[in-house]
Amino acid sequence: MSKVLESLDKEFFVSVLDALNDGVYFVNRKRRVLFWNKGAERLSGFSAKEVLGKSCADHTLNHVDDHGNCLCLKGCPLASCMRDGQSREVSVYMHHKLGHRIPVNIRSFPIRDERGKITGSVEVFKDNSQHLTMVSEFESLQQEVLTDALTGVGNRRYADLSLERLQAKQDKEQQPFGVILADIDNFKSINDTWGHMVGDRVIVAIAKTLSGILRPSDIVCRLGGDEFIILLPNATAPGLEIVGKRLDLLIKESWMDLGDEILSFSASMGGVLSDPSHCVETLVDLADKQLYLSKREGRGCVHVSGKKL
Repeated sequence: MSKVLESLDKEFFVSVLDALNDGVYFVNRKRRVLFWNKGAERLSGFSAKEVLGKSCADHTLNHVDDHGNCLCLKGCPLASCMRDGQSREVSVYMHHKLGHRIPVNIRSFPIRDERGKITGSVEVFKDNSQHLTMVSEFESLQQEVLTDALTGVGNRRYADLSLERLQAKQDKEQQPFGVILADIDNFKSINDTWGHMVGDRVIVAIAKTLSGILRPSDIVCRLGGDEFIILLPNATAPGLEIVGKRLDLLIKESWMDLGDEILSFSASMGGVLSDPSHCVETLVDLADKQLYLSKREGRGCVHVSGKKL
């Protein structure tokens, strides 16, 4: 095999490299460009004639990272792999001849002579724009899948995932979390009296109240209909009671001007603090039992672990 390769001339290897969609270029120990393929020309806008013999930092690629740091001055993958003999793979932003930045994925490898001495480096780079677009589209799709369309808070699926994550964190780090279930009082009557459009407005109003007064780390999800779940990471029993009281108070203080009449509303709530001996299903069931106590005792109140607040 080696004899076959030796018989092939330089033009063959150049033609192979030029046929690649990826950009490929070689540099010596001083980071002077010795080879620049057609893919590099196409992706960067710089012709081989403009680049050969120059440093890759001489107003050509000028890679920067996500923080705007110039890697040509510090952290150059080519220099790093020539220094320690290890290959590198990173995502950076490359300067295009026309002035804009292009996200690229680059791979750098050391070049060695027949004695194993590092004489230079090769970099292979490809346009990462499509990948970033796919990531953005995936994140948007993920948001759609995990967000309640009416209220903008999390949906049942997101609630399930969050409960599993909090349970795992508790098992690993012994961090308890709080679970509060909230159910809008007399919601059927609201729909029957004012119609479903007003009912939807009430659901949205309560969702915004819940999410607006909690910590950024807390999670609000709509389980469906008029029922919500609030998850409080790293909670304590006194903290859970404080949050329950605050939610109850501020929902009662909310109202809606319907023109001829002011519509007030409330929610019944039940909360529990997690326990390592309880699974997720048990915790939700215990919170539901506390919610039932609030409903039974006149609605518009909150019970936490058997205690009416």
